[in-house]
Amino acid sequence: MRDYTVRTAEQLPGMLQALRKQSGLTQRAVADRLGVTQQTMSAMERHAGTVSAERLLRLLGILGVELVLRESDSTPAVPADLW
Repeated sequence: MRDYTVRTAEQLPGMLQALRKQSGLTQRAVADRLGVTQQTMSAMERHAGTVSAERLLRLLGILGVELVLRESDSTPAVPADLW
C-alpha cells in the first residue's frame, strides 16, 4: 500500500487524474458511478479543491483509495478542545 501526501488543493487535480488512470478508469466510467456527467467529472478533476468533502470521499472510494488524516511532523497538533 502506498501513501500519497497532499498538502495543498493545487496538488489534488493531478493526483486524482493519476489515481483514475492507474485504476484503468475513464472519466466517463467514474462519472457514471458518481451519477454525474463526464463534463462534471472533468471539472472535478480540474478544480478538485472546490469539490465537496462528500463527493471527494465518494470519488476516492471509486478510485480505491481512502483519506487518512495524521499529524505532520512539522505542524503542531490541534488541541483536543478545538474539536
